Amino acid sequence: MHLWVDADACPGPIKEILFRAARRTGLPLTLVANHAMAVPAEAHIRLVRVVAGFDVADDYLVERVSPGDLLVTQDIPLAAQAIERGAVVLTPRGERLTEDNIKPRLSMRDFLDTLRASGVETGGSAPLGAADRKAFADQLDRFLTRTVGS
Repeated sequence: MHLWVDADACPGPIKEILFRAARRTGLPLTLVANHAMAVPAEAHIRLVRVVAGFDVADDYLVERVSPGDLLVTQDIPLAAQAIERGAVVLTPRGERLTEDNIKPRLSMRDFLDTLRASGVETGGSAPLGAADRKAFADQLDRFLTRTVGS
């Protein structure tokens, strides 16, 4: 099993939670980004820096994610592809995306894209708060307890 992070847009506090989990469990953790970022100098934690470009990091992740792996992303199309490949997907806010809820999320994303393309301001996400960090940490702990018993 492997922990994967779509790291370009992953908030720092969520990365810190993942670093602690990787240390505790010894599971490999790979952050994929198109820019440099600091990661702990530990053998099982690494950063893969891909070239900048549309969906380059997403393509890298989809090619490598395996059944039972965990992917942390807020990118709904990437999440859908990872779910198809058998991965478990968590958003940085602690929401577990599944076969049961990904299609409505894709539809809403496409709808909002259409609105934005027509000039409608749709706003953005609220800042990540303490409740979001806790929800993420709780979901991650549940996943790790089920899969590795940590």
